[in-house]
Amino acid sequence: MLLLQDGVLAFLSAVGLTTIVWAAAGALLHMGGRPAIPGLLLVLPLKGEALAMEADVRELRRVQGSLPGAKIVLADCGLTPDAQALARYLADREKNAALVLPGDIIAEI
Repeated sequence: MLLLQDGVLAFLSAVGLTTIVWAAAGALLHMGGRPAIPGLLLVLPLKGEALAMEADVRELRRVQGSLPGAKIVLADCGLTPDAQALARYLADREKNAALVLPGDIIAEI
């Protein structure tokens, strides 16, 4: 019976010590805040009228808040002139956003 008690006590001590080390390491690793991911692009391909463009950009802006260093790219994949004007306005309004026209996409490749 004494052997069983010693075994249970050793097991609980090991689990407790592991938990304390795990929590301390996690606290030390997360002290720097959220890591920035340089060059991360949140690409929104847009085509036609792009009726949900404003809502999609709003959602990307929300996601961008949790990803420091991310940039929103509005990719024109055949927008109408009115939708392209709206996309240009939205890209100019945002801090880390850009509108990429079809000719620019081919030039980048």
